[in-house]
Amino acid sequence: MGDYDEEIAFLGNWGRFQQMIFLLLCATAVPNGFTALSSVFLGDSPAHHCLIPEGLNITEEWRKASIPTQEVNGETENSRCRRYRLDLISNFSALGLSPSKDVNLSQVPLEGCSDGWTYSKEIYQSTIVTEFDLVCDNEWKKPLSTSIYFLGVLSGSFFSGQFSDRFGRKPTLFITLVIQTVFGFVQAFSPSWEAFSVFFFLVGMGHISNFVAAFVMGTEILTGPPRMIFASLGINGFFALGYMLLPLFAYFFRNWRTLLIAMTVPNIVYIAFWWFIPESPRWLLSQGRVEEAEAILRGAAKKNRVIAPEVIFPQTETSNIRHNTLILTLVWFSLMIGYFGLSLNTSNLHGSPHLNCFISAATEIPASIACWLALKYLRRRLSLSLSMLLGGGVLFFIQLVPPDLSPLAISLEMIGKFFMTSAHGLIYVYTGELYPTGIRNTAMGICAMASRVGSAISPYFVHLGTYNTDLLYILLGSLTTISAISVLFLPESFGLPLPETMDQMPKRERIKWPCLSSEQKVKDE
Repeated sequence: MGDYDEEIAFLGNWGRFQQMIFLLLCATAVPNGFTALSSVFLGDSPAHHCLIPEGLNITEEWRKASIPTQEVNGETENSRCRRYRLDLISNFSALGLSPSKDVNLSQVPLEGCSDGWTYSKEIYQSTIVTEFDLVCDNEWKKPLSTSIYFLGVLSGSFFSGQFSDRFGRKPTLFITLVIQTVFGFVQAFSPSWEAFSVFFFLVGMGHISNFVAAFVMGTEILTGPPRMIFASLGINGFFALGYMLLPLFAYFFRNWRTLLIAMTVPNIVYIAFWWFIPESPRWLLSQGRVEEAEAILRGAAKKNRVIAPEVIFPQTETSNIRHNTLILTLVWFSLMIGYFGLSLNTSNLHGSPHLNCFISAATEIPASIACWLALKYLRRRLSLSLSMLLGGGVLFFIQLVPPDLSPLAISLEMIGKFFMTSAHGLIYVYTGELYPTGIRNTAMGICAMASRVGSAISPYFVHLGTYNTDLLYILLGSLTTISAISVLFLPESFGLPLPETMDQMPKRERIKWPCLSSEQKVKDE
C-alpha cells in the first residue's frame, strides 16, 4: 500500500460521503461529554448535619442548638459529623434550661451522627452522597466512586485498542457505545453504593473506547483539511456540546437516578448509525482485505458523484521502525490529571455549581477552535508544549489571589482549563499522526490507558484541595509543566501524510523555527 491520501484523491475532500462520516462520528461524542464529568452532579455533597429525630421531646430552641458550629474557610457553618449528646440535650430541655444562657455548650460532650444526616435540598433532591450517606466516616467513598469510573476507562483503553486493531474500528465503536448506554441506564437503579460503583466501572469501559474508536475512524477515513477540523473542532466540539448539556440536564433533573436515565435513553438513536458508518478502509487494507476497502470507496465515489479508477490500491512492501510511546504515555498521564482535576473541581468553586460547570464546559468551545487553528498553522511539538506550559503555568498564580477576589481565581482556573483542553485536543491528533494504520488504535489505546491512570488519580487531587487549595494547583501545574518539556523530544508530524506503514513514521529531529509555517514549506523540508 502506497500513499493512501493520493490513491483516494479522486474522492475529493468534502463530498456527501465525507460530510456524512464527519457528522455521524462527531455525534457519537455527545454521550461522552455527558458521562465524563457526570460525577460532578451525581456525587456532589450538599450541605448537611446530623439528624435530630423528630420524635425527640426537646424545645425548638434546643433543637436548633443541638448542632455545634465551626469555622470553614472564614465562614461559620454547622458541624457536618458531630452533634451534642442528645440524652444530655433532652435533660437540659426537660429542666427548662436555656442554651448558652444556662448551659455552656462548649462543655457538653459530642457524639457522632448515629441517626443519620439531614441534607440541604436547595440544589439537589438527591445524589449518591445523600442516598448512600457518603459523608463523615464514609466520605472516602465519594472520590473512590469517580476513581472506579476512571479505572473502568483504563481497562477499556487496554482491551479496546487491541480489539479494534484485531476485529475492526466499526464493531469496537458500536459495542463500546452499547456498553456505555446499557450500564449507564442500569446504574440508575443501583440499590447500593457498591452496585453503583460496579456499574460505573462498566460505563467507564465503554466511555473512552467509544471516543477513541470514533476519533481513529474519522482520522483514517477523512483526508485533508476536513480531517484536521474533525480531529480538533469537530469531535471535541461535540464532546463539549454534551458537556455543556450536562449542567442543563442536571438543573432540570435534580434526582441522580432520573438524571442518569435522561442521559442514557437518548443514546438509542445511535443504533441507526450502524447502517451509515462504514468500516475504515485504511484498517481493511492493513488486514489485507483490499476488495472490501475498494468496495467502500467505490460506494463513497457514487455518493460524491465521481468515477473511481479500476485499480485503487497497488501493492507495495512494508517495514518496521521504533516509536515514542514512553514520552507520549507520560504526556497523556499528566495532561489528563490536569484536565479532569480542573473539571471535577468546579463543584468546589464559589457560586452555583451548575453555572461553574457550564462555564467550565463552555471554555471547551474556544479551546477547540484554538486547537483547530494550531493544527492548521503551527508545528505539533511547539503548539502542544506551549499549550501545556500556559495551562500549567497559570495555575501557579491562583495561590497568590486574595480570598476576597474569588472571581479572579475562578477566571485563572478557567484560563488554565482553556489551555488544558486545547492540549487535550492536540495530543489526540499528534498521537494519531505518529503511528501507522496497522497499530494506530492499539497505540492510541495504550496512551489512553496511561491517561486513565491519571484521570483515576485526579479525584484525589481534588480531594486534597478541600484541605489545601494551593496544593491542588501546585501539583497540577508542576506535572503539566514537566510534561510540556518532554513533548519537545517527540518527532514533528506537521504537514506530513498520515503514515500507513512503520517506514513512513516521522523521524525525530531538531526543533525548527519559526513554529508558524505553511504545509508546503514542511513538505519541501
